[in-house]
Amino acid sequence: MRILVTAGPTREYLDDVRYLTNASSGRMGYAVAESAVAAGWDVVLVSGPVELKPPEGCEFVAVETTEEMRRASVDAFPGCDGVIAAAAVCDYKPLARFTGKLSKTGGPVSLEMIETDDVLAELGSMKGHRWVVGFALEAQNPRENALQKLRRKNCNWIVLNNPSAIGSESNDVELLDETGETVAHWSGPKTEIADSLVQWLCSRTGG
Repeated sequence: MRILVTAGPTREYLDDVRYLTNASSGRMGYAVAESAVAAGWDVVLVSGPVELKPPEGCEFVAVETTEEMRRASVDAFPGCDGVIAAAAVCDYKPLARFTGKLSKTGGPVSLEMIETDDVLAELGSMKGHRWVVGFALEAQNPRENALQKLRRKNCNWIVLNNPSAIGSESNDVELLDETGETVAHWSGPKTEIADSLVQWLCSRTGG
């Protein structure tokens, strides 16, 4: 079994020194990659900037922007059996990136934003015989939004969690399938949840 794992945040630059991002630590994705390696899987870990050491035994690709993550993931996915997309991708970017450093003017600054490319949706569109596990971090209407994301992005399963997971060493998640059924519920350290997720996938995918 060879899988792709995405992890960590991405950055979208306003100018040459400032950027938009989020507080993702990358712990969930790195824990998944480590558990998958321990299960005997070949792992390609595509990661945004985090302060974590990649697990030994995986193929590691460091990225920064959403486009870099999209390109690395799309390149790696055809050679994999599945993907676990745990990255917290930046959803918006400035319409234009300023050269140099923006200086203070004493007045307000208006910034026009556009959506970034949807990495998970692109992987879902090209999955073919492969399986896709997405992550949905939802604050309002969590189950409904997670199921919409699962179907819109052509996932086989989606891991539903909430904003308290950001930057934390623990998590509380539900694993939902295409019918909307909760097929698993795990709570505790992210390392233990990762082990449970990988073991569950092993039993369902023949890994």
